Amino acid sequence: MFRLAIQMVGHRVTALIAVACAVLGGAALITGTGVLAESGLRSHLPAGRLAGASVVVAADQEFHPPGDLPLALPERRRVAAQLVGELGRLPGVTASVGDISFPAALVDAHGRVVASPSGDPQVSGHGWSSTKLLATGAQVTGSAPTSSGEVAVDSATAAAAGVKPGDRVQVVVNSRPANGYRVSALINAPGAGVYFADKTAVEISGLAGHFGRVDLVGLRTAPGAEERVAAEVRTKLKGTGLLAVTGAERGDTAAPGAGASRSLLVLLAGSLSGIVLLITGFVMASALAVAIGGQRRDLALMRAVGATPKQIRRLAAAQSTVVAAVAVAPGVGLGYLLAGQFRGLLADRGVIPAELPLTFSPLPALAAVVLMLLAVQVSARCSAWRTSRMPATEAVAESRSEPRDPSRVRTRIGVAVMVVATVMSALPLFSRTVIGATATSLAGIIGAIGLALAGPALVRGVGGAAARVTRSGASAPTWLAMANLRAYALRNAGIVSTLAMAVVFVLTYTFTQTTVLAATAQDTSTGTLAQLRLTASGLGGLPADTLAAVRKSAGVRAAAPVGTTTVVWEYKQFGDPAADSGSATILTPDAADVLDLDVRDGSLSRLSGATVAVSGDVARTRSAGVGHRVNLVLGDGTRVAAKVVAVYGRGLGFGAVVLSHDLAAGHTTTALDQSLLIRTDGSAKARQNLTSLAAARPGLTLGPANSPSTGGLKNAPPEVWINLATIVVLLVYLLLSIANKLVAATAQRRVELGALRLNGTTPRQIRAMMRREAAMTAATALTTALLLSAIPLALLGQAFLGHPWPAGPVWLLPGLAATVTGIAFLTIELPTRQALRTSPADAIRAQ
Repeated sequence: MFRLAIQMVGHRVTALIAVACAVLGGAALITGTGVLAESGLRSHLPAGRLAGASVVVAADQEFHPPGDLPLALPERRRVAAQLVGELGRLPGVTASVGDISFPAALVDAHGRVVASPSGDPQVSGHGWSSTKLLATGAQVTGSAPTSSGEVAVDSATAAAAGVKPGDRVQVVVNSRPANGYRVSALINAPGAGVYFADKTAVEISGLAGHFGRVDLVGLRTAPGAEERVAAEVRTKLKGTGLLAVTGAERGDTAAPGAGASRSLLVLLAGSLSGIVLLITGFVMASALAVAIGGQRRDLALMRAVGATPKQIRRLAAAQSTVVAAVAVAPGVGLGYLLAGQFRGLLADRGVIPAELPLTFSPLPALAAVVLMLLAVQVSARCSAWRTSRMPATEAVAESRSEPRDPSRVRTRIGVAVMVVATVMSALPLFSRTVIGATATSLAGIIGAIGLALAGPALVRGVGGAAARVTRSGASAPTWLAMANLRAYALRNAGIVSTLAMAVVFVLTYTFTQTTVLAATAQDTSTGTLAQLRLTASGLGGLPADTLAAVRKSAGVRAAAPVGTTTVVWEYKQFGDPAADSGSATILTPDAADVLDLDVRDGSLSRLSGATVAVSGDVARTRSAGVGHRVNLVLGDGTRVAAKVVAVYGRGLGFGAVVLSHDLAAGHTTTALDQSLLIRTDGSAKARQNLTSLAAARPGLTLGPANSPSTGGLKNAPPEVWINLATIVVLLVYLLLSIANKLVAATAQRRVELGALRLNGTTPRQIRAMMRREAAMTAATALTTALLLSAIPLALLGQAFLGHPWPAGPVWLLPGLAATVTGIAFLTIELPTRQALRTSPADAIRAQ
């Protein structure tokens, strides 16, 4: 059987090239997605300033919902300071250090804030004892800071600030105004930061409001004692929620947001995997249907000479597996390269730290190989099912033609699938959220699959109608093209459905992203009453006296702090516990003076103490109206029961949950406000006063209150660009597969073209016929794609923007139409010209 399969592959190279391309692209996409998922689960940041610690004890920065993947908690969870002494007394421990981190930033001679070497100014300041956790061999030039007016600085920061030991430098520490410090030492270690005397560090940081607690505990051990000490520490900490980590995992404890970036990779891979598998399976099945369809005569003859149905299916699967085995290896290699490029895009857009590496292992490759070979086996056996089950004489008779009537069962299933897709596309009307919007793109793809099932009946109907219209007065090439479209409905339907899927996929995915982006910008712009926003990203947060200074500035009507954090919402779904993690806005009761969240019930003025406001969608779906209490897990893992005091309508622009400033206090990495929204009287004098205030305080930045994005792609957030990059990759895969499929389908028509030439049809007429077929194929694909996309996109636009059309680039549709038409013409024209170079007799004889 295997030898026969090899021989058949050699005689069907053109048709099987499409299968090879589908396998190669599918293996690349699955491998790349797998690498991202594995990296999210197993990759770790470099140890950095904790490289000298053998064991690091820190709180678990993840929330573990029952039966689901862990959710990242980006706010620092702290540990009891008494552990420093307890762990330091364990056998084998040579040093035990309680490390604290707090915002600290140097200001150079020009009044500019020097960028933090760790990339996060919130964790740049430390006590001098933390230098014991630096890698062995870290060089210290100078002496340790001993007084409250001395600091030690890492070499990179000192070079950027232009200072050396003995110089004086301005430092902004934990919201305090910039003060002068003498540089006592330089530390040559990566990402070290700014070090103060231990007593000074405790005083100026206040341990971020957590007296008697530290961020983490680092242990240095005697040579060879690391594993034994780690085991003893884990035993001691069992049941406390604290972790003892060693090796590569130490780097994740240095910055509390590291877990969030790793979790993001898992979420991205999870969101991509479904559509990747769906499109890969569709393309694979379509390519194999064309390849095996061209072998129906051979398979039918084998049935006539005694081959059993099972042997026919095994033969079809065997030859397809041979092709897949050749293509899967380079596809896997391409997948690893694709994952690297995708990681680079994420790092460039600031979605993940640039230092976070990918984890490469054979597991994604193994998964890709197994999935692709399984898909090939199933698709090949399904494609050969009809021929293998038919009586031998009927199989031979049908090998030169298609079934007279498309399968009614297949057509009904296809129509049912399209109806389901249409019903699914109505979800945005009931849920004006990102999750609701995803139903639009998913409905488009499911509708395209329904089209593939019902396609033969549709194409036969279109061909019949076109044949009746062109029956009288049409040229011979036109009449032949319409007759072929109707007679070979199954063959043409496969091409039409694949082209339509490419168009539907790009339209629905792109317009979903741009429409949600436009609706978010609309919500934010309409709901922001303030004209200006004051931030201090380089300082880790705004100094404490900034709000009072702004309110005293002439021309300021109102000012309120605004921040963001992460919350986990625990609730019941169909009677089972569920948990969702999402961004939450932090507001004070006077936020209504600078923001209009479209409050529909309750009032933001009551947003104090353990209270929250929720969006209307969340209030409706989770029974969280005004007066109800909701169970939340804050960003540092603290469980709270908060009372709902307001329900607002602009959830897309301001998130599903708003926390009171009081509730979030003490549960963020720092106690600093992230930004101030300022409403002025609109005069130039008011803006000038605020500009002067920001210029006089190092690190403050004054800008417009609204995001510069207005719904277009130029200033789109990183996640939109990630999705669009995914769309481009999948579109290229689809278009290449379509091109190969068209080439293979056209090349298999050598006998048909040869018979037409023997009957007197000229090469010019044949080329004209094929061009008309290409035009009809492209027109049918574009029309059906537009019909499949129209309802989902209209419902999306109505739900998110208030009118039945989406927001997005107007050039996308004509660009897609030109691309699809060009591919259809080129991939049919070129193999047709190649086939016409062979004499008619030779073409028929070769078959």
